[in-house]
Amino acid sequence: MNNWSTEDTPAGPFTAVVDADGAVLAGGWTARLDELVPLVSRELLREAPREAADLGPLTRAIRDYHAGDLHAVDGIPVRQRSGEFLEHAWEVLRKVPAGEPVSYTELAALAGRPQAARAAASACARNAAALFVPCHRVLRSDGSLGGFRWGLPVKRWLLSHETTTN
Repeated sequence: MNNWSTEDTPAGPFTAVVDADGAVLAGGWTARLDELVPLVSRELLREAPREAADLGPLTRAIRDYHAGDLHAVDGIPVRQRSGEFLEHAWEVLRKVPAGEPVSYTELAALAGRPQAARAAASACARNAAALFVPCHRVLRSDGSLGGFRWGLPVKRWLLSHETTTN
């Protein structure tokens, strides 16, 4: 059974959807489940998730990250499905250290396809598991923020949080 829960954070409400094993299927700074469910592969989410008051280790990791433990989310499992490059890029994103953002071009190179900056940007845009797959740590080549599904104020807060807490 899949579950979901919303946690208040300094960056706004954060909702997560998890599978029966506790792996993150989706997460983002919204209180609306209907903004997350469409992001999850149908093979991973075959029925509507149930609301839960607490998601155990996942809820603790969300709280701890926002309270300053930037590594709290690192060990939380994530499940996403897509093409080979996107899945690999999401794995690579999980290794980008807090406080050390990279450009889309650098992400493409880290993922083994240095000429694929647009594909790297697509990996960020299609990432369902924000925070746990930290697409907020990717910037444009000129250092500007670029886009972020959950809004540039949230991205700015996250980057500042990671820089000042690190």
